Formats: sequence, structure tokens, C-alpha cells
Amino acid sequence: MRKVIIFALMVLFIIMSILSCQKKTETVVVDIKQGIDSVASADGVNIVYEVSGTGSPALIMVHGWSCDRGYWREQVKEFSADYTVVTVDLGGHGQSGLNRKTWCMHSYSEDVVAVVGKLGLDSVILIGHSMGGSVILEAALRLKGKVIALVGVDTFNDLTKKYTPEEMSAFLQPFEENFANTTRLFVHSMFGPHADSALQSEIINDMAASPREVGLGSFEQYFPYYFGNPISISMKKANLPVRCINSDKYATNLEAGRAMAKSFEVKIMSGIGHFVHLEDPVTFNRLLHETLDELKVLKK
Repeated sequence: MRKVIIFALMVLFIIMSILSCQKKTETVVVDIKQGIDSVASADGVNIVYEVSGTGSPALIMVHGWSCDRGYWREQVKEFSADYTVVTVDLGGHGQSGLNRKTWCMHSYSEDVVAVVGKLGLDSVILIGHSMGGSVILEAALRLKGKVIALVGVDTFNDLTKKYTPEEMSAFLQPFEENFANTTRLFVHSMFGPHADSALQSEIINDMAASPREVGLGSFEQYFPYYFGNPISISMKKANLPVRCINSDKYATNLEAGRAMAKSFEVKIMSGIGHFVHLEDPVTFNRLLHETLDELKVLKK
């Protein structure tokens, strides 16, 4: 009789241990604070981010040059039903701090690393629009073992394209002379022929109002990175699957990407401009769902 009691207690202990482990696993997901919060980046700049939904892997969405986390508004509701969606205001953008000396890809990547660290995430897909693509690439190098893949949004178009310092300087000069007006013209040129006029005005006015020192500083750091050797070196070092959803407004060099990434595939959206996720969110969201499903299979 005593042996039966001991055996029953052992079985009960094992069951309770299993349930306890399951409860802890569930708590990790539930305990991620929903809504807006902030964290200090490596250089002390306050980084504001927003969490919506639960589920793994987490999708970390990073905006482009002179934008902010609100540019992902058409994706947050759609994907937070199945994933933990985290949108980030990079330093100098949106509600994040301005007290940074150098607006470079390394510093921006540390913003992403700080957010992932605070949330305790260990399985993420990094999604970056435009300059955000370079940011997530650098972040991936600092988040080894946690990143499943990179998803570029109208970025990584041609990793072999190079500009000379003189060409970069000529591009920047009008921004230095009149940042707001030049930004308006620059952003207007990015839209597709059928883009909604209200959307165009909203984005043009918003980006033209961004801090001059951040916009200029970012371009000065971004151009040598993207149109020089650093991006190809980082892409090879990251050794991750890369998936892009790009506009046909700017040609994508598929072979160049495949030569540098672990794997590189692109879905093309036709007839629209650079802001693919806002100009045609229905199509973009469908393609992103397909991309995420493909990456889940790839992970297995």
C-alpha cells in the first residue's frame, strides 16, 4: 500500500512539474507589455516602441528615412492577430530622443537591439522599409541566434550599385541648402502614378518636417553604407535568408542579392511607388503573409 502511495505521489509530482513548465512558457508571451513603451539605446537615446498582439515569431517593423513607426499602421492590426508586432521609432524619429551625435546605421541598429532585449524576444523576423532595411541588417549582426530572416520593403534593390563621393555630395547639396523644400520634391518623386493624393500630401509634409540635422546626418551615413562596400560585407556576414517586397519603380537585381545572402527572393508590386505598404496595403499585406508562411516552412 505504501509503495502505491509513493508511486501516486511521484506521478502527481511529474504532472505538476509539466504543468508548471507549460505555465511558465505561456507567461513569457502574455507578460510582454502591450502598447507604447520606451527603452534606452546603447548611447542613452530614449527609443519609443509599440507592441501589439501576441504570438511567435515576433515581427519587428522598422521605418525608413525621416519616417516613424506610424508608417506601419496598415500592417499592425492585420498581423497582430497572429504575431507579436513591434513597431519602433528610431532615434531622432517620431517620439524617440534627438540627443545623438552620429545618425549612422550602427546606432540605429542598437535601437532595435535595445527593444528586442527589453522585451526578451528570442525569435524575431526583422522587417525594414527603405533605409530600415540597412538598419535591420546591422541589427541582425548583433542579434545572432535570434533572427529567423530579414524582410526588406522596397530596399536591397541592387546591392552592386555604387556611387562616388562626388555623386553623393552632389545629391546632398540641395538638401543642405533647403532641406524642407528638397525633401518635398524628393519624396514626391517616389510615388507611383496612381497614388492617393491625400496620402502623398500626408507623407510629403510629414517627412519634410523632420529634423534637418537627423535627415542630413542620416543621408551622410547611409549613402556610403548602402552604395559602398559595407552593406555587401554585412549581408554576407549575417548569412540569413532575405525576402523582399519591392516596387517595380526601381529595378531589383535578384542575382546580386543571391550572391551575397544565404538565400534571396523578391516579390514585385507593379504600378506603385516606394511606399508599397501604404500605397497598396491590401496587396502588400497579402504578399507579406505569403512571405511569412514561406519563412515558417524554411525554418522547419
